[in-house]
Amino acid sequence: MREWVTTAEATRLLGVKRETLYAYASRGLVRAAASGEGPRGRVYNVEDIERLRARSQARAGHGPVAASALRWGEPVLETQIGSIGREGPIYRGRLAVELAREGASFEDTCSLLWGAPCRPEAELDAHRLGAPIAHLRALLRTNAEPFDGILVTAGVLAASEQYAEPSLEVARARAAVLMRRLVAACGLVSGADAVSASLEATSTARALLAALGGRTTPPRVAAITEALVLAADHELNPSTFAARVAASAGASLAACTLAALAVASGPLHGAATARVEAFVAEVARPERGAAAVGERLARGESVPGFGHQVYPEGDPRGARLLEIAERMGGRSRGVRIILSVVNAMELVARERPTIDVGLVALSAALGLPRGGALAMFACGRVAGWIAHALEQRAAGFILRPRARYVGV
Repeated sequence: MREWVTTAEATRLLGVKRETLYAYASRGLVRAAASGEGPRGRVYNVEDIERLRARSQARAGHGPVAASALRWGEPVLETQIGSIGREGPIYRGRLAVELAREGASFEDTCSLLWGAPCRPEAELDAHRLGAPIAHLRALLRTNAEPFDGILVTAGVLAASEQYAEPSLEVARARAAVLMRRLVAACGLVSGADAVSASLEATSTARALLAALGGRTTPPRVAAITEALVLAADHELNPSTFAARVAASAGASLAACTLAALAVASGPLHGAATARVEAFVAEVARPERGAAAVGERLARGESVPGFGHQVYPEGDPRGARLLEIAERMGGRSRGVRIILSVVNAMELVARERPTIDVGLVALSAALGLPRGGALAMFACGRVAGWIAHALEQRAAGFILRPRARYVGV
């Protein structure tokens, strides 16, 4: 397929007048370039034209196109929260990578996403997370990880009538408290002291480090802050879509977050970090990185944490987190193993690391416990889940797609 078409071909493909095509180009919906045929000659990008055609067909109820929208297809919802570009997620017009590099606090990032201040509307009880800490710990499995603490706590908060929000305004006011309780819940696997230290911390990044038992030095807090900012939102990913569906039905913020956490627990989404951690353990030594990659690829298997479908040229979030990990703990075995795998994948498969690899590398660099990478992902993404839940609740309609029966 040609990459560019003339004005006449573009208008024919789209079924619009020249004036409409010019309007699309001026709004950035279709890329245009000089054709070299006179001062006003223009050509238009075929990929952008096909995207617009598909969107138009989906809005008109074209069955196959509408169905494909649920499989990395055309957008199905409008949002003012953010988008995704080649340089990574964009939060209300601000590149997430730039926010991270510039030292934006996670609280400011939450305020940006929520369109409301991120500050607790009441003091946090250092001895409770919606229920006594001892009761919550009793619900954890034997080999529980920090994420399990978040999941259990979200369930308790969702089930409590005390934490249901009677209005959108109340939900906005309580958002920061919910987030800090879920961050502190990462400490349930360690005990009451870790939870209390987290709830008493002065920032979300410090709170997460305290919950995970890490030292809260300024460089480590800054590194965790960047990870949280980079993980905060990623448009309509599976967990965020689940949060919006729950919100559209009028569920509380805690219940919306619980729905999102359930999805994030899957190995094809948030828990993809566990697959990366398992592969790092399998490689065992930095010098085995290239061989382990070769063995996987020779068997026709994928290497976890590489080749993000949204970023064919590489995930900017993963690249940034690897920079931080190498700076913070480049001598640690885990980081060296990951770097050897990254180099091998670039050389052999031309695939670059995703945010999952970056989070696992940072967790290794900071000496965080098993599951630390998933905890960072979930605690950061809570910001986006809340933002989308608030937006969907304000939209006032229920998300209820139709299914096409194909049985006998």
